Amino acid sequence: MKRRAFVAAGACLALSACASKFKTYDGPEVTRIVVMKERRQMYLLHHDQVLKSYRIGLGYAPGGHKLHEGDGRTPEGRYYIDRRNPNSAFHLSIGISYPNQRDVEVARGLGLDPGGDIFIHGRARKNRGKGPDWTAGCISVRDRDIEDIYAMVRDGTVIDILP
Repeated sequence: MKRRAFVAAGACLALSACASKFKTYDGPEVTRIVVMKERRQMYLLHHDQVLKSYRIGLGYAPGGHKLHEGDGRTPEGRYYIDRRNPNSAFHLSIGISYPNQRDVEVARGLGLDPGGDIFIHGRARKNRGKGPDWTAGCISVRDRDIEDIYAMVRDGTVIDILP
């Protein structure tokens, strides 16, 4: 009886390892990310070659460039991946370097806070069924997609977010 319990426990442990959200990637380096907001598409590129493409969701007010905290817009322009959060409330997330100096100047010129904490992240269970554009300005993808993106994209990678 003890042997069966030991074997069953080992099998459960082996299966749980297969379900890890942390994947490995040994393909070509992702040198750039391009987000096309209007098309709701994100592309991971190795130079000019598209390695992967993903359907995305945006902020709840997706039109135009993010001007300040709370406007529900996803920023537009050139940024960099600057951090990662393995314990994200949205499954996994990688940070985008918003706001840049210009974003800060524009928001302050309006007497507003530019905000921050813009990420590419998963949906997490509680956000399923909300429709495509539900974030506060982040870029959302399916949980299984952020697992691939998290493994493929390194800090310092350029991200161009286009209208």
